[in-house]
Amino acid sequence: MTRERKRLAAWLLAGVLLAAALVLYRADRTGVSDPAAGPTAGPTAGAPAPGTPPATTDTPAPSPSGSPATSGPPPSGPAATAPGTCTSPGACGYPDASTTGPRIPLEKHDLGNMSVKKDGTVIKGWDIRGSLDVYANDVTVIDSRITSTNWWGINLRPGYSGLKVLHTTITAVPGKGPDNGGVNYAVSNMGGSSIEVGWCDISVFGNALSMGQGDLHDNYVHDLVAFRNQGGEWQHTDAVISGGGNKGRLTVRHNTLLNGTPVDKGATAAVGLFADTGVVSSVVVADNWLAGGAYALYGGGPGANGIEVTGNVFSTQYHPASGAYGPVTAWNAGGPGNVWKDNHLSDGRPVLPPTTP
Repeated sequence: MTRERKRLAAWLLAGVLLAAALVLYRADRTGVSDPAAGPTAGPTAGAPAPGTPPATTDTPAPSPSGSPATSGPPPSGPAATAPGTCTSPGACGYPDASTTGPRIPLEKHDLGNMSVKKDGTVIKGWDIRGSLDVYANDVTVIDSRITSTNWWGINLRPGYSGLKVLHTTITAVPGKGPDNGGVNYAVSNMGGSSIEVGWCDISVFGNALSMGQGDLHDNYVHDLVAFRNQGGEWQHTDAVISGGGNKGRLTVRHNTLLNGTPVDKGATAAVGLFADTGVVSSVVVADNWLAGGAYALYGGGPGANGIEVTGNVFSTQYHPASGAYGPVTAWNAGGPGNVWKDNHLSDGRPVLPPTTP
């Protein structure tokens, strides 16, 4: 009898040990110590649907990069896509003195104020003391330098088209211009046709690139010089200026446009779109480095339409807000075809336009 009891006790002990082993084995396979806490066949009441991110807690875990993770959904819009800090135009891939101007040795030409009247004229490799007044079609100025004391550096007259100004330095002699010692336009379009200006180094002129339509790309506009005009007032200064009423498109793309003139001496804008002669329409301002002026950008005002301002850097090199009073004004937020996207300050902060012109 005693032997039978000992045998039964041994079998009972073996059964208990086997049951314990099974429990531990299941816990190891499921990752939980309590089988009731394991996964269920479907979502329970109050649980998130499949694919829903888990809710964040008051004390988020560190992100993989080592910086603190944020609670809530990730940011969207310009703040999410804005690049990091840009220290200077050249360091951030924008035009400067090293990427603009002539690429070949120059021959001196003391022309004075020259009129170009032959279609298809090509001026290449000239170091010009004077200015060019263009009364012809399809004129090209390339790999040259113009130092003017006239109202303009290059002026396209009404009725003519096809002017290209490429890889050229256009500057002036401060204090020697006809407007009470000042000069006004590096490249001007008095007519209704488009001009291409590309890879040019432009300085001194009060309103450097003045046209209602054209293709302005890869230029370096800098060191505008303030002066009092013949009326005794400070001349308004703009790196790019357009007076509206244009019939074609104006594209301003991948330029460095600086207006470091003090506001009390006439600074207006890096890009000034003004309805002086008509409604501003069909303008692209994209991927530029903009700095200075009262506002870095004047957006066309009431009635402006088809204005696309995208991917620009509003630099703080002259003012904390890019312009003395802010980055942008006169933006017609409700205008048909007007687009504002991915614009930011040089420190990466997004730039949002005012909601009213």
